[in-house]
Amino acid sequence: MAGRGKSRDRIEPSFSGRDDRDDDDDFSLDADDRVVRGRSTRRAAPKPSRARQPERRKRDRRDREGGGLFSFIRRIVYWFVVFGIWAGIGVAGLVVYYGSRMPSASTWAIPERPPNVKITAVDGSVIANRGTTGGEALALEDMSPYIPEAIVAIEDRRFYSHFGVDPLGLARAFVTNLTTGHMVQGGSTLTQQLAKNLFLSPDRTLERKVQEVLLALWLEQKYTKDQILAMYLNRVFFGSNAYGVEAASRRYFNKSARDVNLGEAALLAGLVKAPSRLSPARDPDAANARAQVVLQTMRDQGYITDDEVKTAMSQTPAKAKRYWSGAGHYVADMVMDQLPALIGEVKEDIVVDTTIDKTLEKRAEQSLNDVLGKDGAKVDASQAALVSLDGTGAIRALVGGRDYADSQFNRAVTAKRQPGSSFKPFVYAAALEKGLTPFSVFNDAPIRIGDWTPENYEKKYNGEVSLATALAKSLNTVAAQLVMYDGPDQVIKLAHRLGIESELQPNASIALGTSEVSLMELTGAYAAFMNGGYKATPHVIRRVTTADGSRVLYENTYDNPPRVLSEAIAANMNTMMMGVINQGTGKSAKLAGWQAAGKTGTTQNSRDALFVGFTSNLTTGVWFGNDDGKPMKKVTGGGLPAKAWQEFMVAAHKGLSPAPLFGNGQFMADPTANPGVGDQPMASVEPGAAAPLDEPTTIGSILSGVFGAGADVRERNPRANDRLRRQPMAPIDGGPVPPADIAQDGDNGYGEALPPGDIGEPEPAVTNRSRRTTLLDLIMGR
Repeated sequence: MAGRGKSRDRIEPSFSGRDDRDDDDDFSLDADDRVVRGRSTRRAAPKPSRARQPERRKRDRRDREGGGLFSFIRRIVYWFVVFGIWAGIGVAGLVVYYGSRMPSASTWAIPERPPNVKITAVDGSVIANRGTTGGEALALEDMSPYIPEAIVAIEDRRFYSHFGVDPLGLARAFVTNLTTGHMVQGGSTLTQQLAKNLFLSPDRTLERKVQEVLLALWLEQKYTKDQILAMYLNRVFFGSNAYGVEAASRRYFNKSARDVNLGEAALLAGLVKAPSRLSPARDPDAANARAQVVLQTMRDQGYITDDEVKTAMSQTPAKAKRYWSGAGHYVADMVMDQLPALIGEVKEDIVVDTTIDKTLEKRAEQSLNDVLGKDGAKVDASQAALVSLDGTGAIRALVGGRDYADSQFNRAVTAKRQPGSSFKPFVYAAALEKGLTPFSVFNDAPIRIGDWTPENYEKKYNGEVSLATALAKSLNTVAAQLVMYDGPDQVIKLAHRLGIESELQPNASIALGTSEVSLMELTGAYAAFMNGGYKATPHVIRRVTTADGSRVLYENTYDNPPRVLSEAIAANMNTMMMGVINQGTGKSAKLAGWQAAGKTGTTQNSRDALFVGFTSNLTTGVWFGNDDGKPMKKVTGGGLPAKAWQEFMVAAHKGLSPAPLFGNGQFMADPTANPGVGDQPMASVEPGAAAPLDEPTTIGSILSGVFGAGADVRERNPRANDRLRRQPMAPIDGGPVPPADIAQDGDNGYGEALPPGDIGEPEPAVTNRSRRTTLLDLIMGR
């Protein structure tokens, strides 16, 4: 029953002709195939001829073999596409994931570059830059054109054609690194490097790399290529604490990036790869070798020609110092120390205009190094410092040490040392204020003040001398008597009034400069003598403005100084100190054609040697010594310091017309002097003449040679008896007992320890010195 629905017709195969096709296993039907139990028949397809069967079999075999190779290739392509799709999905997932960990792109902004402090000289030239970056930001058009070309050539040759990420560069770096087996090339573009510098940490992680790419794409969309390149060049690290091309150029070449030549630009571009290792301050050979690679790359890319490469190779800079060099950096450090008190925290780029004259600054540094180089080693002097300022206190030159690259300690400003006899002018000025005159007579002889017995440098004594002579010869015994006559408190008050800010000890030894002061404040106090009696506050900052000059943040107010000395005392002190240079201990400081005044100073065992002096143009102080306080070999203020002072002042006054000092070398009566106190007759001095060292011969002086010095003093001034009782003058016979108001119960009256007596200056060699005329000389006709 079940088979009824099916066709009952059946085709039965026929196997006729098998003998003729033994070589063919095909199963086929021929024309005689019949339908069993059916009425109808079907015509079979014609058979292929026997001649074509081998050809068909060969073609089928080739098709089977070819289909296998193509199938393999198709499978590789297929799975590659599949893998690529999944990799893309994975990368997209990572991008989405790490991107979601970043702030919204709408809040992205270029972080502010750390503020720069540009410090300039009086002529507007740059002394130094200070701040985190170490240099100001420059626009691309303000830089030397070689710098951006060199950077693009060696760091990112397709910078102007890619979209922030360079696939070709990545592939090239991958192949190169795979071939060499270690990291040789990086695939980051300049835009990616900028993104990393601006926003990201230097950690080498997948997250940071993804974020770097995203930020690079954002930068490319927001800024032009030139803007991106300018930001990169102003922020990239060049080693030695220099960020940006301006800081690096000044650090390594001591010039602005505006003036960099091709060879220097190639060296800078080569530093980016490894700033610390390739720094010319550390390894100049490695830096120069890398610069040659940069030059070849620039030539290959068409930036420069073969001739320019040859020229650049001859421009290779000399070895850079391991630290910032030049005396101007002492000034820059001083400026940075003072800025917070003047304008507060620096929050934007500013320009600080100083009072420094760069020409004088270089000459000051040169003068110190000339003297140290010639004689320093022979006398064990290793360091020196110099300060030079005008009558207003404006610092024109400042050198804080022999070499800033070796030591950044500022010996002119920070160091405080004993000034020695260079402090004596304040003692003498206080005496003049109390009523004495330059010709008041004191006895240069051994004295004792409490437990202290001050001695002259050469342990020789001159007997009666005027104050002018005592200052010129730097006699310690007279200075010690004067400070007791004035009172140490009065000397301290005058010194502070003139500009000494350091604490001074009120003891007798202050006469010999045993209280420590800085060279800058000592020099500033001397300027009050030079300018006629006005306080000259040392200052280096004239004005502070914003970088664009739109706002003035500070401007100094030293244009109306107070008077601190009377005109007469200033003039008389100037004339007395002229004697120091003309006939006294400072002869090495003479200036041809110029009136100059000053004072030498030497501390115990020649640990410190100073000379502070002035013309009508500049007041300059010089110090020589050692940082560890090691004694020098008999160096005095009239030696190395006076020589360096003279060399600097000659250079500083070159081309200027000589002008006289205040007072023109003449003594003046002081109408403000206390009447009846130390009343001494004023010597008659011809106009323009300096104070004489020896008193004129009179009948009184002749008789004094026979009857004693006291007769001479009393004859010249009948009122001197009262003064002699008041003054701490040594006994005529040189005995050790001082007046009662100087030594009491073995104490100096001030409870202070007193130094040995070997402080001061050697007396100048005197040739053809006139001998005192005696009564016997007159009788004998001599």
